[in-house]
Amino acid sequence: MSCWDEWVEQALSRLESMKILRSLRPINYPYHPFEIDPKPDHAFEVFDGIRQWDRASVEIEIAESTFQRWVQDVPSSGDELTCGIGVSEVAPCPKPFRKLLLFSGNDYLGLSSHPTVAKAAAKAVQEHGMGPRGSALICGYTIYHRLLESCLAESKNKEDCLLCPTGFSANMAFMTVVGYVGSLSTVNETPSEVGVAIFSDALNHASIIDGIRLAERQGRLQVFIYRHCDMTHLNGLLSNCTAKKKVVVTDSLFSMDGDFAPMIQLSKLRKKHNFLLVVDDAHGTLVCGKNGGGVPEEFNCASDIDICIGTLSKAVGCHGGFIACSKRWKQLIQSRGRAFIFSTSTPIPIVAAAHAAMMVGKKETWRRKAIWKRVQDFRALTGIPIASPIISLIVGCEEQALQASRHMLKCGFHITAIRPPTVPANLCRLRITLSAAHTRNDMRKLAYALSQCMSLRESGTSKL
Repeated sequence: MSCWDEWVEQALSRLESMKILRSLRPINYPYHPFEIDPKPDHAFEVFDGIRQWDRASVEIEIAESTFQRWVQDVPSSGDELTCGIGVSEVAPCPKPFRKLLLFSGNDYLGLSSHPTVAKAAAKAVQEHGMGPRGSALICGYTIYHRLLESCLAESKNKEDCLLCPTGFSANMAFMTVVGYVGSLSTVNETPSEVGVAIFSDALNHASIIDGIRLAERQGRLQVFIYRHCDMTHLNGLLSNCTAKKKVVVTDSLFSMDGDFAPMIQLSKLRKKHNFLLVVDDAHGTLVCGKNGGGVPEEFNCASDIDICIGTLSKAVGCHGGFIACSKRWKQLIQSRGRAFIFSTSTPIPIVAAAHAAMMVGKKETWRRKAIWKRVQDFRALTGIPIASPIISLIVGCEEQALQASRHMLKCGFHITAIRPPTVPANLCRLRITLSAAHTRNDMRKLAYALSQCMSLRESGTSKL
């Protein structure tokens, strides 16, 4: 057993002695559409290429009133709700809709509109409604949840998995558990010694940052922020740290910059310093790796990742979060992770849809090939050497980013300006995301609109 395994066992023993160790007991609903074992392939219809329904994930409409407010940068008054968005029968509105190409979502494979995913959700809701409404430890954990956990654990090459309501809550739950482990003294430790040292990439997601801040409140925790993807800096910090319990946490694919964490170097440092390696693979799940296992699979280092956290709201096209880990880590998190314990469990139809999406995403390998082909198309059309489907075009100040976003809107593209507090004031940007549902023709249109946008900016035109 590794040192971290021993510390987890000590924490579990303490919880057991206090009689607060908790177990998940899945409810077996009658007439469920699929059994845990075996998994019938016929339950998941797959296709060999893009279909009309895939375009529903990237072709959208907004009310003309919304369009005009956006162009003029005027806050919404809510008038759109009476202009045909779902209630046109009640309050007809003569204003037309404006068609846009969506280049700002996270549905990387277009699975949110897949008929197999929709059928799985519909079948579950027809048979069970939204399912039992309660936390997972009370009555919200069902055979559907367990099936999805098993699927995710297999995909991430881990022993087990714990479903959480969101990716944000997954990071919060895990980090507070790390704080709890740090609060426990071992035999050779003095009360004044640091319990756990956490090393976090400077550009990690807000959920990791907030989770660490919450964990700090438990005491005996030291936090080090290393420069973005700088392994020399990280190695120096690790070498000078005297804490026995060390954790390194990083995004695998950074959501605002679109670059990858140096997975190979992190794996080497893990062997050298014996830390717990935690990776948030939110943007890599199903997108990267031959089988969609994510960034660790892409870089052939999945076995070096101790904890893999992720979300079902991006390439899976549904909603929810997860922590892929060992069985003992899972038991500790479900017993001590407050963000998990005190949250209502994900509804059955969403879980059923997510499981179907995972199965389809693995089988329809053309989707992964298609999105990386779009990455190649963007490189070829623009000359910008992007590394992933996340494209970060830094514009400058907030007003410049808003002008650029309005220009793209007028050209027919839904691309939102990213500004403070998400990014620093002088690093406002257009964040563009590609999808397997986009076509090469979409990419040509996008590249032309962006070239116009940049030309206007360089010429000093005040209104883009």
